[in-house]
Amino acid sequence: MRIHENTTGNQISGNTVFIPGATSGIGLALALELQAKGNTVVIGGRRAALLDQLAAEHPGLGTVTIDITDRDSIETAAAEVLSAHPDLNVLITMAGIMKVEDWTTAGFLADAEQVVTTNLLGTIRLVAAFVEHLQKQPDATLMTVSSGLAFTPLKVTPTYNATKAAVHMLTETLRLQLADTGVRILELEPPSVATEIVPGQKESPFAMPLEEYVSEVLEILETQQDATEIQVERVKFLRYGEARGDYAETVAALNALDPHGN
Repeated sequence: MRIHENTTGNQISGNTVFIPGATSGIGLALALELQAKGNTVVIGGRRAALLDQLAAEHPGLGTVTIDITDRDSIETAAAEVLSAHPDLNVLITMAGIMKVEDWTTAGFLADAEQVVTTNLLGTIRLVAAFVEHLQKQPDATLMTVSSGLAFTPLKVTPTYNATKAAVHMLTETLRLQLADTGVRILELEPPSVATEIVPGQKESPFAMPLEEYVSEVLEILETQQDATEIQVERVKFLRYGEARGDYAETVAALNALDPHGN
């Protein structure tokens, strides 16, 4: 992302940003904050009526219909976005789902496959649809979205944990492959945030308030220009358990919280 200096510090502005999966939660909150900071922002989602509603409520916010589980839909949406915004220089692969699964029975498979298709294949397909375009821009950013659970597992969400760990390693590798290009590779690593990603999380007393989370993320982006992993303070407990030497204790503490690890 472009960082411009002003009298009060650094400000992110002047970008054209596409955020699929931004009709609610972290994605929508981040989209609106980026728009407010002087960026052109396009959000994507499956429900056309909801996209129309959001566009009406937030003048200037672009929308495109996209189903992250469908490769053809991703390719169609990418073509639409790039046709309307040939200067697009930021992609944030926000779309993701979280499912509670019980692997002691055979009933988990459908949910597990859906999580892999959305979180991992969706991310891969989005990168594939935009990476050549981003490399042609003088200053571009690709931001993936993993999780604190990529580093410390939550017992009840095994496939979510696995896909986010895969997104982390994918991001690390893309940073190596694209090191000689103008594409900056960032990884957003949320802790538990008060959204509706799973039932009950929005009301959880353990979840970080959404506005507080997005505000801290924007502060990191504005003040830590060399950061590659965008980590608010609350996620570092999960991110660095192994490095601290207390991984087993971190796993135990996480899973001693409420059933969703909030």
